[in-house]
Amino acid sequence: MKNFKTLFTFAVVLLFSLTNAQKIGVIDTQYILDKMPEYKEAEARLNSQIDTWEQDLQRLQSEYEQKKSAFENERVLLIGDQLKLREKEVLDLEKNIKTTTSLRFGKTGEINQLRANLVEPFEDQIWAAMRTVIEKNGLGIVLDKTKDNVVFYQPRYDYTDKVLDVLMKGSGDKGDKKEKKTNKK
Repeated sequence: MKNFKTLFTFAVVLLFSLTNAQKIGVIDTQYILDKMPEYKEAEARLNSQIDTWEQDLQRLQSEYEQKKSAFENERVLLIGDQLKLREKEVLDLEKNIKTTTSLRFGKTGEINQLRANLVEPFEDQIWAAMRTVIEKNGLGIVLDKTKDNVVFYQPRYDYTDKVLDVLMKGSGDKGDKKEKKTNKK
């Protein structure tokens, strides 16, 4: 009788654990973003703006270097107010460079704000499509392959194409899916 109770308890625990198992899926968000032409356009605009700002900063830096060098060379010839004026000019230019760098490239700079404004709508679209796929397939855990937290997975657990289908509303190119599947192997 004791063996029967132990066997019965083990069977109940095993059955309970099998019915409550979580389905796990993997999604490659970078692949999805690469398939969205609007995202590529936004990324190109962002990179163009970054290049423009970097060129402006380089121009300011070279102007600063020239003025500083000229000031150092002429320092012995300058007197009184001229010396203070030229020194203030160089210091103001240096301060301008630091301010511009922090405003555009700092943690809360214009680049981060612009990146957030350009990327956030795409992240929202992907999130909505992921939610649809998660609910439809009953997934309990979803990992992002792009975030380097997936060590190994079997392609049958990859729901990237399903999310892409939801995003593209079924109008996606079938050749792209075949290309993705052959890339996985």
